[in-house]
Amino acid sequence: MKYYYDLHIHTALSPCGDNDMTPNNIINMALLKGLDMIAVTDHNACHNAGAVMEMGARRQIIVVPGLEVESVEEVHIVTLFPDLETAEKMGERVAQHLPPVENREEIFGEELILNSRDEETGRLSQLLIVATELTVEEIFQAATELGGVAFPAHVDRDSYSIVSNLGGIPDDLDVSMIELSANCDAESFFDNYPGLRDYPVLRDSDAHYLWDMSERCNYISTEDQIRDAGSLIQLLKGPADRYTIGAEESPLI
Repeated sequence: MKYYYDLHIHTALSPCGDNDMTPNNIINMALLKGLDMIAVTDHNACHNAGAVMEMGARRQIIVVPGLEVESVEEVHIVTLFPDLETAEKMGERVAQHLPPVENREEIFGEELILNSRDEETGRLSQLLIVATELTVEEIFQAATELGGVAFPAHVDRDSYSIVSNLGGIPDDLDVSMIELSANCDAESFFDNYPGLRDYPVLRDSDAHYLWDMSERCNYISTEDQIRDAGSLIQLLKGPADRYTIGAEESPLI
């Protein structure tokens, strides 16, 4: 069975995310796009994941809680977890390693905490879009210890990627998959970095605006049933021959 996904989406908690990225709007857009599962991956925090999960459960959309963590090397790593509790534990670890920089809303944007009715219940004053004191290795280790998975985000980009900042994937880093940007020319990229060609490749939107969320084209195919975030994480942590990551032509092309 094919499960159409977008596993890298930001909410209005991310200061660079549009304030329209609310739990209801994200889930409704996922329905319009025909997606089966999405992941909430705000910068260095996960305060809105629970509200999006609540709305997803009402509309039969699987919502995976996660964070996009920025390492001390300024590499973005997507971390996904089987449940909200473990994602929040990761958020607590990350918060301990965030520099005490005050958010300036007029420059960086608001960091809104929302409930499942899209009501503001708070906002963060500490800036989230900064490098933590955690190394790439420490982020992977923390995600694994909490039962989650981690993968390098948008490896094709000229900034904030493991390729641009570290030159590639370190030999001692246990990477099971990588992420390419939605508009990346994969063949050209792999011609330049042939050593990455053998990794399973996720294609995510990294959406900060509703219209950027993925269309119904990227899928994970498996004979296993993906019922919730936990079963997806269990699948991704298991043998790679249990699933296939693929893509179809976008329905808009």
